[in-house]
Amino acid sequence: MKKYTYPSVLSIAGFDGSGGAGIHADIKTISALGCYATTVLTALPVQNTQGVRNIYPIPLEAVEDQIEAVMEDIMPAAIKIGMVHTPELVESITSTLKKYDAVPIVLDPVMVATSGHRLIEEDSINALIEQLIPIATVITPNMDEAAILANMNVKTLEEMRIAGKQIKELGCNSILMKGGHQETTNITSLFFDPNNRCHSFETKKIRTNNTHGSGCTLSSAIASLLAQGKTLFESVDVAQSYVYNAIYSGKNVQTGKGNGPLNHFFNPQKMIKNEMD
Repeated sequence: MKKYTYPSVLSIAGFDGSGGAGIHADIKTISALGCYATTVLTALPVQNTQGVRNIYPIPLEAVEDQIEAVMEDIMPAAIKIGMVHTPELVESITSTLKKYDAVPIVLDPVMVATSGHRLIEEDSINALIEQLIPIATVITPNMDEAAILANMNVKTLEEMRIAGKQIKELGCNSILMKGGHQETTNITSLFFDPNNRCHSFETKKIRTNNTHGSGCTLSSAIASLLAQGKTLFESVDVAQSYVYNAIYSGKNVQTGKGNGPLNHFFNPQKMIKNEMD
């Protein structure tokens, strides 16, 4: 009798009790794209659609134990890393992952929430740059996060290009710099590939407050598509289309009193079954 496996994606990220961001957005995205979601909780933010109220830490040993439990049982085909807000957590995740065979890693350098709330400690930035960024297949900063990484203002498309080149010099394999904060009719995201080529992706800007968790959704979508065996460029391309449609499909729905979530299940895919050798 033939046996099958699901393409598995591991999300290493923070919590969101309101269901729009963090591991909640990741689980929804991974599932909607036909993959199997596993998770490791890195922090317990207390938040809703209106903002972050507090962040409670998860013990480092607990994070390490979670990673080992998943990796030793359900080896992922791709990993998405989100909220890692302390240098000790960066070190813990990096050293634990190095025990296992290399898997494509999508790093969303979560530093600033949609509400504008700063989510990362200052000394964590250097830890990200020195340890996690070099092992990531692709990082997905928004313009505010790119400004922090490049240590410059990032308000225009030209500044995005300059920042991308500077971040690439940090030892980054590839970057998808999101342009969602642009106040123009069309928004442009830039993908700096492993060969230092810059690709532009342009979409119409959707006028809605329902973008809570869009960054989490994009990074986990890229990871899901990589897990399916798609190329990095195709994964980046298709993931952006998925996020655009998820925002568009949920733009007129009110969930909460602040920035609402995306509609992750606007066109859910059946679980993918890969035949085992």
